[in-house]
Amino acid sequence: MSGDISDDINEGMSTAPAHKLAHTALPLSALPGVTWPAMPTVEGARALALQYQFVQSERWPLEQLRAMQFAQIRQLLRHARGTVPFYRDRLAGLDLEGVLDESVFARIPLLARSDIQDHYDALTSRAVPAGHGRIYEGQSSGSTGRPIRFLHTELNGIFWRAFTLREHLWHRRDFSARLGSIRSRVSQTVMPGWGPATDGLFSTGSATMFNTLRPVHEQAEWLMHENPDYLICVASNLLELARYCARHGLRPSRLRGARSYGEALHPDTRAMVRQAWDVPLTDIYSCSEIGYLALQCPQHEHYHVQAEGVHIEILDEQGQPCVPGELGRVVVTPMLHFAMPLIRYDIGDYAEAGEPCDCGRGLPVIKAIRGRTRNMLRLPGGSIRHPRFGEYQFGDITAVRQFQVVQKSLSDIEVALVVVRPLTAAETDNLRAMIVKHLGHPFLVSFVYRDEIPRLPNGKYEDFRSEVTS
Repeated sequence: MSGDISDDINEGMSTAPAHKLAHTALPLSALPGVTWPAMPTVEGARALALQYQFVQSERWPLEQLRAMQFAQIRQLLRHARGTVPFYRDRLAGLDLEGVLDESVFARIPLLARSDIQDHYDALTSRAVPAGHGRIYEGQSSGSTGRPIRFLHTELNGIFWRAFTLREHLWHRRDFSARLGSIRSRVSQTVMPGWGPATDGLFSTGSATMFNTLRPVHEQAEWLMHENPDYLICVASNLLELARYCARHGLRPSRLRGARSYGEALHPDTRAMVRQAWDVPLTDIYSCSEIGYLALQCPQHEHYHVQAEGVHIEILDEQGQPCVPGELGRVVVTPMLHFAMPLIRYDIGDYAEAGEPCDCGRGLPVIKAIRGRTRNMLRLPGGSIRHPRFGEYQFGDITAVRQFQVVQKSLSDIEVALVVVRPLTAAETDNLRAMIVKHLGHPFLVSFVYRDEIPRLPNGKYEDFRSEVTS
């Protein structure tokens, strides 16, 4: 069994200079006259208590994790059946006193995104436990084309911050360093700390913010001027920023690592980040209506499900669990969402199930996240798969600055291009042949030129989108 939280924190911060350890690895003390051992605030003590439990539970065997998950899910199901109108009939026949395991749980119908849109009030609990704190409403970004409203409690915020801190510790970040963040709905500013997950608990460096909706060349100028040690950005924007910096030879001298979040990671992103800045990339799998789903393993590029907060199923087209290496739909049950339970929620993502990890963590593994339904290629005959269209070779054919591939129908593909000059006839033919070859089907491919590829309202880019609904 792993050591306690102090072992984990000190291991996580072991790369920091010795003279900085007192400021980066040790919790802050809230008691006057006491620096060490620290006496944290009530909120800080709770955060450290969760990390202590995480250090233990992430090393449990899968059977033990599943047993504890279903003990918590049982509590959620009882609450949902008793206080949420939508679930009174849906869960009426479920024996919540008998055995609850994967096979029993799988009898509950899947919850669709349209169910949340159409039954918002019926999905709202009439009696949230008082200890879960204030209830607040959020809204998804609508990147699926179907935005939804949802409810969270203060308890969900506590766990969001706890998993954020776990991710920092897993990847051994130096809390004294400067954090750069490019996000939507923020102004260009500098904050004194990294954010709620660490503020008041550890002494951190400053955090500098910039808005995702600003042009990429402005983001690059900001990055070079601010020169952060760590950078976090939505995945598609990070790829565009790295491409721009690689073309122009822009490399911040202090940058140690990049983080991506918010959408499926393009296969070229890790290599492009390494080419542009010579730093590793760490990816995060999350969604706004649930929170953290999985974090990248500290030793590998695959992901560990955050099993203390969420139960995840990866299901094939017949609704059966996928075996390692198989692609399936992601079905999620956040176990601590009592204001609006989302039980067996099909979030519209596709992911590849993974083998158990050799890092020693028993947390379930997702090998790769392949994207949302609208980011999946649909073929005649009904099959669906993650698209590849040879995009890593586009630059060999012409000076393509940006592109977007849109599936218009089961037979038609439209490619929007931002280029430094129009393609010649030969380049057009070569690019069309490359796309058809990689898509693996004789689509009719047409090209249109754009001054820019518009981003979604939250600042995300999409290099592929399917407009085929069935």
